[in-house]
Amino acid sequence: METKEKAPASPAPVEVSFYEKHKKIYIREVKGWWDAWRWAFVWITQIIFYGMPWLEWNDRQAVLFHLVERKFYLFGLVLWPQDVFYLALLLIISAYALFLFTAIAGRLFCGYACPQTVYTEIFMWIENRIEGDRSARMKLDQGPMTARKFRLKALKHAAWIAISLWTGFTLVAYFTPVDELLSALPFELSGWETFWTLFYAGFCYMQAGFLREQVCKYMCPYARFQGVMFDPDTLVITYDPERGEPRGARRKGVDAKTAGLGDCVDCGLCVAVCPTGIDIRKGQQYECIGCGACIDVCDPVMDKVGLPRGLIRYTTENALAHHMSARDVVAHILRPRIILYTVILLGIIVASAWSLATRVPLKVDVIRDRSILAREADDGRIENIYNLKVMNTTEDAKRYQLTVSGIEGVEIAGEPTVDVDGAANQEITVVVRVPPEAAKPGANTIYFDIKAEGNEAISVREKASFLMP
Repeated sequence: METKEKAPASPAPVEVSFYEKHKKIYIREVKGWWDAWRWAFVWITQIIFYGMPWLEWNDRQAVLFHLVERKFYLFGLVLWPQDVFYLALLLIISAYALFLFTAIAGRLFCGYACPQTVYTEIFMWIENRIEGDRSARMKLDQGPMTARKFRLKALKHAAWIAISLWTGFTLVAYFTPVDELLSALPFELSGWETFWTLFYAGFCYMQAGFLREQVCKYMCPYARFQGVMFDPDTLVITYDPERGEPRGARRKGVDAKTAGLGDCVDCGLCVAVCPTGIDIRKGQQYECIGCGACIDVCDPVMDKVGLPRGLIRYTTENALAHHMSARDVVAHILRPRIILYTVILLGIIVASAWSLATRVPLKVDVIRDRSILAREADDGRIENIYNLKVMNTTEDAKRYQLTVSGIEGVEIAGEPTVDVDGAANQEITVVVRVPPEAAKPGANTIYFDIKAEGNEAISVREKASFLMP
């Protein structure tokens, strides 16, 4: 009698978690070429950021985005809300520059100039000075809470909080004059100024002190879409598996090829110094911020074991696959994509510079008074009333001459001049008269011409409608 074979039991379900529990990364301090560049950018960016609000220009703050006055001061340039076009241009230039630099050399911005990288580097330096090197910090965290541990932790967090508060204060000083903020300290700051100072300070303290690599791995959108910006000729930090594998430890003086090993001694230092905790030997990963710390720590190891440097280096996928020389790598930088980005970026920069250079520092808004459509003057002429808002975007007081044209015999009743202080605006009421037989009934087009006395290059023409009964 035939017996049916029993079907094999289905495997037990396996629970898969899509959230990886965070493990604190203890980063080893490293010195080298790329670390020196990274600290150079830390100094440059922070000198500019902290120092700019204290610079003066024409007896005012040189760089100030004054929200109350609705004016943006950039050294000798004064921008008004009507100049939001230039903000759009700045954003477009920044985006194309980011695309260009990323296509050429990967995440240079992330590794050297990103605020998250810069402040994390500063906070880690403080941590190393107070708590000690990597092994000392690990030992301190694993030990019980003692008076020494409490003192070191309190000192570290006090330093972090002080830097964060000063960072928040400095950022607010770009929107409220710094002298006003200083005079209002500590108890006379407005509610909004206090809120934003604490808000920015809190984010700096939290992200640079605690979140660190989690911002780069989970919160930053740039890390997610960088993959579509890379191509095989993009310079990225890369481990050479053909040269390094199979990895393994060996005694000094032992020939790696004889031992059947690659150049990588599997010391793990490249992982210990990585600010995002990745292993560069596993290939290109979106968490890599291109800081070069793994290069700085690997090259001295190669020196110690008597092997050539460059096991981890800046190179391209094509260079690794086809064993290209440095000259060939540079030659492949000028490819159609890079040329296109460069031409577009230069075109936008040149157009923006030309627009700013030829910008007329005078703006005029003309609004006809709608409460009185038209009226007849004592001499029989027809009058329309207009409200003119004249904005002087220079920082020198100006006197402007007003004239009107478009209808035969049209003229301005009263004094056709207006005085406007520097970086200010003046609203005036203008009465325009025309002979009754000079225009047809209904709407007629007229033009207001406003010119600065002594400088006719500063002039604006605005169109308006004159109503005849």
